[in-house]
Amino acid sequence: MSFSIDQFRLDGKIAIVTGAGGRGNSIGRAYALGLANAGASVAVTDINGEGAQRVADEITAAGGRAIAVVVDITSEASVAAMVKTVEQKFGGVDILVNNAALMAELGYNPASKIPIDEWNRILNVNLTGALICAQAVVPLMQARGGGRIINQTSGGAFPAISVYGIGKLALVGLTTALARELGRENIAVNAIAPGNVTSDAGKSLTPDDSPFIKFLEMNVAMRVRGAPDELVGTLLLLCSQAGAWITGQVIHVDGGWVLRP
Repeated sequence: MSFSIDQFRLDGKIAIVTGAGGRGNSIGRAYALGLANAGASVAVTDINGEGAQRVADEITAAGGRAIAVVVDITSEASVAAMVKTVEQKFGGVDILVNNAALMAELGYNPASKIPIDEWNRILNVNLTGALICAQAVVPLMQARGGGRIINQTSGGAFPAISVYGIGKLALVGLTTALARELGRENIAVNAIAPGNVTSDAGKSLTPDDSPFIKFLEMNVAMRVRGAPDELVGTLLLLCSQAGAWITGQVIHVDGGWVLRP
């Protein structure tokens, strides 16, 4: 069959985006809007219910289908309730975008000194939460003949020089493990590694005059910062028929910050 641009469409697909209702100009919001624009029904999920509803309302006002669901991704019961709500409203799950994470909230704690309670808190959200969500949706994807799981890792994992980076690098390991386990079920599992993004969270963490931005200006091949919307094309590739033969991969969308063969 020859390629058609329609292979990027997601009409009839049902997607969950975690962490999609946080700070106003966020990657999660861009993902939710992008999936809806491609035709998917979207569950906008977040621990911040007001923010999730705001993004869902934005989608429905534009003619799309969306619901807002409050979820704590570190709680198996909360995630199970979220998935049940999505199934009841839309009929199943085809796409899971594990976007929720702690980032801007984190100070810099050296791994050699970080309190174990704080270590566990970070990994519970940034790693274990993704696993809990994946475990919850896999049976629904199997029932629908397949699906797509996209994990949000980070350029900061290559190499990991912070506890945040450690968790995101571990998420790469989860991505490859699930890809191997679920590939024959027609469930593709991939990851997106954004660079420095002009989201509200990204700008608060690394303002334009920060030493880190100065470092990137000397090392990034193309452009130091990208907008949240500039990640959406990669997401749609990984969610759609156009990317059906891709699994177990990390795609860097970062202007050439991380250069890998």
